[in-house]
Amino acid sequence: MPHDRRVIVHADLAALADAVATRFVTTVVDLLASRDTVHVALTGGSVGIGVLRSLASLDDRDAIDWGRVHVWWGDERWVSRDHADRNARQAREALLDHLSIPETNVHEFPAADDGIDLESAAARYYDELVRAGEGDLPRFAITFLGVGPDGHVASLFPEREGPRITEATVIAVHDSPKPPAERLSLSLPLLNLSERVWMVLAGADKASALGLALAGASTADVPVAGVMGTERTIFFVDEAASSEVPESLITQPEYWTGAMDQPDWSPSAD
Repeated sequence: MPHDRRVIVHADLAALADAVATRFVTTVVDLLASRDTVHVALTGGSVGIGVLRSLASLDDRDAIDWGRVHVWWGDERWVSRDHADRNARQAREALLDHLSIPETNVHEFPAADDGIDLESAAARYYDELVRAGEGDLPRFAITFLGVGPDGHVASLFPEREGPRITEATVIAVHDSPKPPAERLSLSLPLLNLSERVWMVLAGADKASALGLALAGASTADVPVAGVMGTERTIFFVDEAASSEVPESLITQPEYWTGAMDQPDWSPSAD
């Protein structure tokens, strides 16, 4: 298993969400000290939104210059813009509405009531990414991903076409096994352009998918197995989700905030 893929185990979901939120602030502040802007991609789901709620509650959340942060999403459900299941709406309610972030920095996927079809919506989001990257795709400094019990990430599901796409692009999904069937998603090669991929998952029902991913399962069968950031990939999990993780891949949470024996895993290096 590559040396830059690690599992950080926390006692429960609340501890996980708080730790990741704190880590996010530290990392983004450090990154903005050396670059003009930071692009991040958010995820939905109970754990992903829980992290955003924890971030909103932090006293030092505004240590980040949010005017220099651009927010994207890894996938989105093809529902109306105000639908309660929309990832972007949930993220706004949990975090973004509480920040001083310019609306132009918040890059939502098109919605089902925007008057375009799914393929046009995928092309529109890809074009927006290219414009933000000034002719190329932007490199996400941090990409958050949830993981389903079946091993899916974003809207890339096992035994579907999505995980097999070899181009860094935005895809229209018509056959999601989870409702709604129609969705938009970044492809795996585009997700893997991210510098850091932070996967957040909790619960015993995620243990098998995590174990298979770390054991090198087929990406077509377990899409999360194919996720790899260009700098590092971290699974933030609770104890229930860690039961099938090899001990050699587990890094204790104290390692992040206590004495750092290996600089590559210090807060500033993350």
